[in-house]
Amino acid sequence: MHETDNWVDLGAVAELQGIELQSIRAGTVEIAFSCVDGAFGAISNACNHVGGPLGDGRLDGSFVVCPWHQWKFHRVTGIGEPGYENDRVPSYPVKVEDGRVLVNIAGATKRQRAPHELHPLARKVVREPGPVRVVGLSTTVMDEANPRYSGSDDLLASALKAAEGKGCPTKLIRLNALNFHACRGYYSKSARACTWPCSITQMDAQDELDVVYEAMVHWSDVILMATPIRWGAASSLYFKMAERLNCVQNQVTTHNRVLLKNKVAGFIIVGGQDNVQGVAGQLLNFFGELGFHMPQFPFIGHSRGWTAEDMEQNVSVVKSSRELHEGAGALAGRCIDLALRLLETAPTEKLARGGRKAHALKDARPPKS
Repeated sequence: MHETDNWVDLGAVAELQGIELQSIRAGTVEIAFSCVDGAFGAISNACNHVGGPLGDGRLDGSFVVCPWHQWKFHRVTGIGEPGYENDRVPSYPVKVEDGRVLVNIAGATKRQRAPHELHPLARKVVREPGPVRVVGLSTTVMDEANPRYSGSDDLLASALKAAEGKGCPTKLIRLNALNFHACRGYYSKSARACTWPCSITQMDAQDELDVVYEAMVHWSDVILMATPIRWGAASSLYFKMAERLNCVQNQVTTHNRVLLKNKVAGFIIVGGQDNVQGVAGQLLNFFGELGFHMPQFPFIGHSRGWTAEDMEQNVSVVKSSRELHEGAGALAGRCIDLALRLLETAPTEKLARGGRKAHALKDARPPKS
């Protein structure tokens, strides 16, 4: 490859005709280079959305499809797909001389980014004044057409009732009632491909995990999550949600932006088999990485144990146990008390990047005796 008067030799025609779409460096410029029926096209390799590598994507007719979030641009002109013509990426003149393909890197058209309405979740995170707000998050998977008793849901109801008794507004979110996609692994393509709001949420208005994002990031001060134990782990719905919450944690690692500030999490763990502490350990680690605080004794749990094999007894114990239901209320109280303390001592400076250091509460030192 050589450069003469801004024309860069990309290679032999015979070689370049054999690849439909590829990323090529022309001098200092990254190009998405395509060939369809012997006709070449060269456009910028950086997508208008969040900079995805267009040349690593695919062709849909005459359009290059970004591998990150499926934005489309004409492979020759760089103009966006029908309906999005006001979006365009730079295109470059291409010519063939003496069996060689050349591209003029100085002849690029201008990039044009049309204004796009921000997703409602993308608004600035500002806590509205008022009492501590508590979200109950149910992760149990039940047959809605044939309802039956859920120990984790019953204890969660007791916790929310206790929160309401303290004057706290509450919301109950049942993951089983939401229709949402599993994570599509954009982070695996590139850290920057995992966006806030979640890329899936931005692209699919029918995806209902926005209910969780709205409550967790913009509304709540306390999250009380309830889960059954399934094969020694939390509910499968919890893990489906957790994968999609990577977009919240990833804002810390890629943008040094902490979305969750002064928020508290507590957990209710119920199952017919043991491993309460193992389930709690995963929850504490994950919610800690998101930026949540935990109160002293941040979870309550109940299990009949590995060898009992008497689910009916497990159900009856949870139903009738005054201690468990009072414990759920006490957990809610601890979470609310911590949330109040955090709100009273909220730092005004920007929070430190996660995984490095945390911020200190104001006047957190004990008084001198």
